[in-house]
Amino acid sequence: GPLGTGVCDEKTLPVKWSATENVKWRVALPERGNSTPIVWNDRVFLTQPVGKERTLMCFNRSDGKLLWKQGITTQLADDPTHGTNPYCSGSPVTDGERVVVFFGSDGLHCYDFAGRKLWSRDLGVQRHIWGYASSPVILGDLCFLNFGPGARSFLIAVDKKTGKTVWQRDEETGYGKPPAADVRGGKGGNATYVGSWTTPVFMRVEGRDQLLMSWPRRLAAYDPKTGKELWTCAGLNPLVYSSPIYSGDTVVTMGGFGGMSLAVRAGGSGDITASRRLWHHPRTKQRIGSGVIHDGRIYIHNDPGVAECFNLKTGNLVWEERLRSDGKSVQNWSSVMLAGGNCYTITQGGDCFVFKASPKFELVAVNSLGERSNSSIVPSNGDLFIRTHAALWCIGAKK
Repeated sequence: GPLGTGVCDEKTLPVKWSATENVKWRVALPERGNSTPIVWNDRVFLTQPVGKERTLMCFNRSDGKLLWKQGITTQLADDPTHGTNPYCSGSPVTDGERVVVFFGSDGLHCYDFAGRKLWSRDLGVQRHIWGYASSPVILGDLCFLNFGPGARSFLIAVDKKTGKTVWQRDEETGYGKPPAADVRGGKGGNATYVGSWTTPVFMRVEGRDQLLMSWPRRLAAYDPKTGKELWTCAGLNPLVYSSPIYSGDTVVTMGGFGGMSLAVRAGGSGDITASRRLWHHPRTKQRIGSGVIHDGRIYIHNDPGVAECFNLKTGNLVWEERLRSDGKSVQNWSSVMLAGGNCYTITQGGDCFVFKASPKFELVAVNSLGERSNSSIVPSNGDLFIRTHAALWCIGAKK
């Protein structure tokens, strides 16, 4: 949602559907993709690779009609990425007037709602063996981006109206350096297995906005206006995919392969690891998507297909459940979406799970679309929007 928390205040979203039941429309997509759609009033925006094109698509919300498609044609002869990470994997962001998209080495671009390009920025080469995935975010007059991972990694803020740089903070991640002892959560390893694919989030701390960013080995907070680093907390592993989540003044962040996770009381200054870190898990299941927090508990659906519930204050496990289905894969890359007391996720096999956000596991429904997906479920005004490798779906009760 607009706050980046994964929590939606709608109470009447669908809980049961299929490839034929409660489908308002389905629109075929030209190629597979991992990005999640965004919705603003009667418009649905989606990033999409089409051959050498890196595009932004705009659909009519009511019937799925493609209204326009804009983008660029890549000139890159060599642009590495992982086989499971197609280009254009970052989601768009909008403030209701403009839409901003990030295409890695092919730049940061801004369009209006009619598809006219407002500005473009060449931020240089973004190069990692697994590609890019971070999405831009907007707060006030600024647009923020985690540019990376790779040899060049930095956090940048640009004027959303002009694209001009307001500030930039370089981040030393250690990519490409000799193997470190903690790479992949164990001893030795390949130093290229380092990086952050996460999207920044914002929270109010001690009466002011702070930008939270999960980096390899640490969580950091910045002043969004100036880029000044306010505080940092150690305890993440070198691979980070999921964004921080928070409730009250407590921030939780989780790592990727061989993942570590931690909770910290936001605030203070400098290194607050010893003074404000609440708990730390040195090794957990891999997390790709982000979790949610509800009523003092954390809910996460891990990459191996295991849903878990943790106590927010202590980090203690409340329950865990392997979510099984007849789909092609039980692995999960989607972030958890919470609405009406239910958690929503979609596995790589295209099975959408709905389970209660409660201290005891309770499965509400398993809804199969029969198409692979690496995206997350998006709620908007009673409907759900789901991007699979084959199509964009609108799920909702037909009127």
